[in-house]
Parts: sequence; C-alpha cells; structure tokens
Amino acid sequence: MKFKLLFFNILALLFFNSVFSQEPPKSTEQILDTAFQQAKKENKNVFIMFKASWCGWCKKMEATINDESISKYLTDNYVIQYLVVLESTKNKDLENLGAENLLNKYGGKNQGIPFFLIFDSEADLLADSKMITGEEILKSEGDNIGCPGTDEEIDAFIFKLQQTSNINTEELLAIAKQFKLN
Repeated sequence: MKFKLLFFNILALLFFNSVFSQEPPKSTEQILDTAFQQAKKENKNVFIMFKASWCGWCKKMEATINDESISKYLTDNYVIQYLVVLESTKNKDLENLGAENLLNKYGGKNQGIPFFLIFDSEADLLADSKMITGEEILKSEGDNIGCPGTDEEIDAFIFKLQQTSNINTEELLAIAKQFKLN
C-alpha cells in the first residue's frame, strides 16, 4: 500500500512539475539575436518561418524543409528558425513575443501563414514569401507563397532560394521535387 501511495505521489509530482515549470517561448529578439550570431559565424543567411500550431500548411512546410532528402541543402545555407504567431486564444502562450510585430513590419499582415523572411547575417532583408512578378523582383506586393504547392509557387520559392543561397541547380531541383511530392 505504501508503495502505491509513493508511486502516485511521485507521478503527481512529475505531472505538476511538467505542467507548471514549462518555460515561456523565447522572445523574437532572443531567437533573432542567436540566429544572426550563428549566421555570421557560419557565413549563412537566416530563414525565418512564421507558423502556428493550428496551421496544417505550416506543418507541411516545416516537415518538407526538415525532410532528410533536402534538409542538408537548406541548413548548409541558412540558419532556420521558426516563430509562432496568430495562435488561438487558448494557445496564445505558444507565441513568441514580438513575432507578430516582425511579421507585420515585413508585409506579412493579412498574408496568411506560413510566411517566410530571408535575411543576410547583418539583418538586411533579402527576400520574403510574396509571389514575384518578374525574376528581378524578390520583394513585392504580391500574394504569399505560403507552403509552395503549385508549380508557380514552387518556382517562386526556388527562385528566392537561388537568389539568397549557394544551393546548386541539382539541389534546387531536389527541393522543388520534394515540395511537389508533399
């Protein structure tokens, strides 16, 4: 009997510790500071993706980016970070403080998610996830690519990767293929 009581007390203690001792998510400033420091050190650009727990397209894009067949091409060229925004009322505690302000600052307001930004290591914006009207334009007033799914969206995404990284043609084709599969 004492063993059962001790077991349940330990179980309750572990449960309450895990529920009540969870640290809040890092702030956007903390995440960006760390990302830019790492990017400078590793001579990479920074890829920021805005997402939410309820967003199926965000999950699909994150899974594709992290797919073992292409993730190395991306992580060799970018420090990839995710910022949580636009959560439901019950999940607001998952959001990164300041992330929605950053999203809005760079034209992501009312664009939907996932939404991405690509910066150089000095925090200069190189590209965003808006569709392009011509190959010479990286930042535009177009619609959000989101998780690239159509041929046009995948082409725009690949173009932005091509313009902001050293990913070679063969690797870009593999990335495009993986987005088409997903």
